[in-house]
Amino acid sequence: MASMSFAVTRFSGLSSKTTLSPDFDHSPRRTSLPPNRVALKISSSSPSDSEPDLSVTVNGLKMPNPFVIGSGPPGTNYTVMKRAFDEGWGGVIAKTVSLDASKVINVTPRYARLRTGSAKTDVIGWQNIELISDRPLETMLKEFKQLKQEYPDRILIASIMEEYSKTGWEELIDRVEQTGVDALEINFSCPHGMPERRMGAAVGQDCALLEEVCGWINAKATVPVWAKMTPNITDITEPARVSLKSGCEGISAINTIMSVMGINLKTLHPEPCVEGYSTPGGYSYKAVRPIALAKVMNIAQMMKSEFGEKDCSLSGIGGVETGYDAAEFILLGSNTVQVCTGVMVHGYGHVKTLCADLQDFMRQHNFSTIEDFRGHSLQYFTTHTDLVRRQKEAIEQRKAERRGLKSDKDWTGDGFVKETESMVSN
Repeated sequence: MASMSFAVTRFSGLSSKTTLSPDFDHSPRRTSLPPNRVALKISSSSPSDSEPDLSVTVNGLKMPNPFVIGSGPPGTNYTVMKRAFDEGWGGVIAKTVSLDASKVINVTPRYARLRTGSAKTDVIGWQNIELISDRPLETMLKEFKQLKQEYPDRILIASIMEEYSKTGWEELIDRVEQTGVDALEINFSCPHGMPERRMGAAVGQDCALLEEVCGWINAKATVPVWAKMTPNITDITEPARVSLKSGCEGISAINTIMSVMGINLKTLHPEPCVEGYSTPGGYSYKAVRPIALAKVMNIAQMMKSEFGEKDCSLSGIGGVETGYDAAEFILLGSNTVQVCTGVMVHGYGHVKTLCADLQDFMRQHNFSTIEDFRGHSLQYFTTHTDLVRRQKEAIEQRKAERRGLKSDKDWTGDGFVKETESMVSN
């Protein structure tokens, strides 16, 4: 496994670009950047002779494949994160931590499922009302450090969230970075719990507040920073734009969608039911994928048009269960694809199926590397007005073809028989 490396100049200027898909262009990142940040590149490794190459390099972080454990229960402690590395996940994003875990109090039950039938495979939606990590920060930090000592070449990303406090964010970043984590994902998107403390989506839904907090974070951080977006907003490109302009290297999207899973028609109580009551929570898994794809497409188009070749990355999240699902996110510009609920349903070994599926898709299209097709499908999105114009022109063209030749000068030797048939009425 290749060791993690940064493309390594300090930000006195801009780093050069390595191999990129022509369908997802980027332009020089910024003209001025904090001197403590490391210059980053996005690239894909050279393909192998036999199988499609799944390895990616994103913001200087080398991964054997683009599949990343999304922040949540699958990254909640040393044991499960170690299992993820052993099974072959490209990277792990730990469950979100904050300075004071004593304020985090979870309830049980905290999950509810949406089914189309009674079988395990009939689950299409998953709701949670779970908060961030309730484990002491010091415990999580020790485990981060242990994981990086045991897996120095694997990518461990810390998800962090803090109250509206510049000194609090600075302390949290400093303590987390001392463990050797490779990057930070900032949770600006948790849809439930502690909004009164101006945490999670309370920041991601307020672009003025987001800009200020991003400024604090990026002035302090010395590793790549990804901002995780909430879908519970009118235009997701607005907070994504603010985050990138404020110094973040990447965007993760989407977090869960605010939802009420349902009402039990026997008890008349909502689900998940805690002592007869519930609260709206975050919705995930297969049913959210079309929504997630649309949000990722919106962000990718914005990044392409406004940030050009700046070294910004995009991590797609939402309802990924197969490698073919992941291919859709990559076709819309994602560098990596995160899986959280899918791990809770299928287990850590599911990464092998994801990789096999993705390689199968790549073989079908003769793609050798992820960069061969990343962002390819963005070119096929347009406005409804343009769709009307295109269809009108196509209909006129088909009518013209059915009408046959307009003049004797239009006859050709190669198409003589077909041209004759075009003017026969029966």
